[in-house]
Amino acid sequence: MKVLVVNCGSSSLKYCLIDMENEKVLAKGNIERIGQYNSIITHKINGEKYKKERNVYSHEEALKIVMEELVNSDYPAIKSFNEIEAVGHRVVHGGERFKQATIIDEDVIKGIEDAIRYAPLHNPAHLQGIRAIQKILPDVPNVAVFDTAFHQTIPKEHYIYPIPYEYYEKYGVRKYGAHGTSHKYVSHRIAEILNKDIKDLKIISCHLGQGASICAIQNGISVDTSMGLTPLGGIPMGSRSGDLDPSVVTYIMEQENLTPREMDRILNKKSGLHGISGISNDNRDILREIPNGNERADLAMKVYCYLIAQYIGKYAVTMNGVDVITFTGGVGEKGPDERKMICSYLNFMGVELDEEKNKVTNMEYELSKDDSRVKLWIVPTEEELIIAKETNEIINK
Repeated sequence: MKVLVVNCGSSSLKYCLIDMENEKVLAKGNIERIGQYNSIITHKINGEKYKKERNVYSHEEALKIVMEELVNSDYPAIKSFNEIEAVGHRVVHGGERFKQATIIDEDVIKGIEDAIRYAPLHNPAHLQGIRAIQKILPDVPNVAVFDTAFHQTIPKEHYIYPIPYEYYEKYGVRKYGAHGTSHKYVSHRIAEILNKDIKDLKIISCHLGQGASICAIQNGISVDTSMGLTPLGGIPMGSRSGDLDPSVVTYIMEQENLTPREMDRILNKKSGLHGISGISNDNRDILREIPNGNERADLAMKVYCYLIAQYIGKYAVTMNGVDVITFTGGVGEKGPDERKMICSYLNFMGVELDEEKNKVTNMEYELSKDDSRVKLWIVPTEEELIIAKETNEIINK
């Protein structure tokens, strides 16, 4: 079975075509700046990269371009659309309703719409992609794979907030988490690498990128995670605040006379590393300024790494120990400076980082010293493969 994986962002689209017989990636790519002039289309096939600029005004138009690229006679991935037997869609939030991947019908679409209140930046874009595929490939089944589903195993005492219980009953206010497909892939992959049964491992998975979350995985299941009701919670990120004293929010709103929407934008778009440094939401830009004596850049990275280390310590408590800490995502895979700073707080736990090994980036690699009680690994994530696998399983059922 050939599965097309679709991941729609608010102004972007990532895609990957996978042959599930051998799990071979036939083609992949992304389209950036959807809805703007000079959208950037990047298509990869057989080790070659093809880049174009074109005005792309909607996700439907973007997906039509994807189809054109997949059957492009100059570098065809498939001969016709008929070879695509299923489409798997990444959906960030499924609320409490969706505990596993599911075939998309109108009732499922209503459920994804209902969860927009928890992921207003993400779920609307996913729905645009689903509707577009239904038009372009009307006879092909669509499957929704939810980032929140992996975290449905978290015990209730770990996901309930200490606020009036009626808000959970009336509005579903609780911790849901995110990055579930990434944490699931990484945890299973590290068990394979270590040649151990995943049920015998206590894993702390660090997905560090523009969005970032930490997950405690015990007996192969998520038992706690840092993101909360929405992807805003947890550790600080590129432009997201992460956890705060709630009074910070109400105090700033009162002082600045802000609406909830305006405050939400500040917390999602103007906070985190960008907010502290005043430079950028990109770690690389901030790190470049530290040797120049930029105190706010230095402060931003110290806050970032300190709070990540705190969460790792917290999840060691949650699982009464930890066997392996994994790093994935753009920063996790390519950020030796961040990894070094994070691990410097964790020596008391038996974490011993090998600084020479830590120079490695963007590949599966052990980072810990031979005598480190807790193992440290880079494990590049393969979210598309997990989505394709779950799509394939659902269809074959």
